[in-house]
Amino acid sequence: MNWITNYVRPKINSMLGRREVPENLWIKCPETGEMVFHSDLEENHFVIPASGYHMKMTAEARLKHMFDEGKYELLPSPKVPQDPLKFRDSKKYSDRLRENRTKTGLEDSIVAAHGAVQGVEIVACVHDFSFMGGSLGIAAGEAIIQAFEAAIARNCPLVMFPASGGARMQEGILSLMQLPRTTVAVEMLKEAGLPYIVVLTNPTTGGVSASYAMLGDVHLAEPGAEICFAGKRVIEQTIREKLPEGFQTSEYLLDHGMIDMVVHRHDIPATVARLLRIFLKMDAPAPAALPAPVELAEPVPAEAAE
Repeated sequence: MNWITNYVRPKINSMLGRREVPENLWIKCPETGEMVFHSDLEENHFVIPASGYHMKMTAEARLKHMFDEGKYELLPSPKVPQDPLKFRDSKKYSDRLRENRTKTGLEDSIVAAHGAVQGVEIVACVHDFSFMGGSLGIAAGEAIIQAFEAAIARNCPLVMFPASGGARMQEGILSLMQLPRTTVAVEMLKEAGLPYIVVLTNPTTGGVSASYAMLGDVHLAEPGAEICFAGKRVIEQTIREKLPEGFQTSEYLLDHGMIDMVVHRHDIPATVARLLRIFLKMDAPAPAALPAPVELAEPVPAEAAE
């Protein structure tokens, strides 16, 4: 036992009134190195004010930002087999699931909700990257399928927000089978004549990008998002060539016709609502009423003032 660290230092700190600073008080911009208050970043929907860099968002923050007044109804999480392969690497898969559920408060990497965006009813399906890298397993696949079924039952569009490292290796072939299953769910929605919009966020990779993430009617993407199947480093090591600057970013994919629009996070709700109104042949919302003009008092003549 180190008595200086464990006893003397806490005593001195308590005498001097020193307080511990929360670890997440400041956030460092990955591009510029600028330090930003976490509260300021949260108020700006996790976009660095100076550089415009889009940080990752939790599913809860994403849903609050997307839905009108931050109000929505969560769809129930599906019950699926846990650790069907009894997988273990450096630790048991069941232990990893338990740790991530404790850390995030989520059952798995997918959160689905029903609500309205600027008056248009939708079902939104969001990956939470903080839960095992947003990876796609049985529970996530089933949650996505049930979200599509809920959209069909409610006769409303579905908006997908992928943020994933791909399939979950701890579930092996069972994870890979979620790719065709979710693809069938996309086709069910389209057969019902309902729009499917995908908002690609950072990162969207692996099997997720090879299935439902690239099957939308319209593909939007946040600025600077990495969107690919295999990562840049893997490709460079395979072909032994240097890839272009900005390869696999939203802007690169837009220039090469892989996505339709790059949209700032603040503009996503309005853009999605506008697209859905076009698809659903809905009238544009009535413009907000202008305030009544203020009547100014007539100026007093100079002679009267004297």
